[in-house]
Amino acid sequence: MREAMAKAEVGDDVYGEDPSVNRLQERVAALLGKPAALFFPSGTMANQAALRVHTRPGDVVIASRDAHILRAEGGAASALSGLQIETIGSGGAFTPDEVRAALHPADVHYAPTRLLAVENTHNAAGGRVLRPDALDALARTAREAGLALHCDGARLWNAAVALGVPPAALAAPFDTVSVCLSKGLGAPLGSLVAGSLEQVAQLRRIRKQLGGGMRQAGVVAAAGLFALDHHLARLAEDHANARRLALGLVEISCAVEETPETNIVMLRVPEPGGFQRRARERGVLLSRIGPDVLRAVTHLDVGAADVDEALERIRSIAH
Repeated sequence: MREAMAKAEVGDDVYGEDPSVNRLQERVAALLGKPAALFFPSGTMANQAALRVHTRPGDVVIASRDAHILRAEGGAASALSGLQIETIGSGGAFTPDEVRAALHPADVHYAPTRLLAVENTHNAAGGRVLRPDALDALARTAREAGLALHCDGARLWNAAVALGVPPAALAAPFDTVSVCLSKGLGAPLGSLVAGSLEQVAQLRRIRKQLGGGMRQAGVVAAAGLFALDHHLARLAEDHANARRLALGLVEISCAVEETPETNIVMLRVPEPGGFQRRARERGVLLSRIGPDVLRAVTHLDVGAADVDEALERIRSIAH
């Protein structure tokens, strides 16, 4: 990947003249079945730009409980776009009836509900996968209510591999879809938002306003192209390693939330802060995801042997 970055053909992406960025955008748009896509430095900027395309200050966005756009993007929706996010459902999912119940009346006293945002896979729910039939049902409900639809698909690649369907099948119900290159695909940075030609033109202006216009960005776009060529199909290995880790944790009496569907394992332990610290001292890095929940994520730098080694190190502090 670094060799591809060093050899990347570059230009000025602010003027749309970087050939590597353009190739990446065309490639991702095609994979998602959308007319166009735009490259962003980060997933947070990608999501926040997409929210702004569909809304005006004071509007309401419906999202899942513990959605990344609310809990992990620094309050950007309210700070930058004046949006309110109303959360529904549990475990990363919600139903059409819950969407209908969350809609605000068409009354001057209420903030207008403008957008339904879906996260797939759902980070805080342990990489939960939302399936095409569920997405289609939610999309029909949103359309009936006059809502736009955005998918936070930072891990959409994982969902597609887990389900054995093309990414475009999961992107189809949505107006805009964000995807990340720096999660399971292993690129150093970068996300994209795909949508219509008009929406991508709006996104380009918003990206500039947010400070995301980059010049010779081909050096990082080349990493994304390499990742799509070499790291997409292998995501199944991460999923298998996550299941291996979860089973091993259960064997040493650690409480795993549920069998992972993709590459995230949620671990419930007493005194998680102390457990996390002791694990770090033994070279095992875990993220704090809730008051008593830790998160372990498998990726292309973690093989089956690494999982077994991590389990041995965790065993030494679990009892």
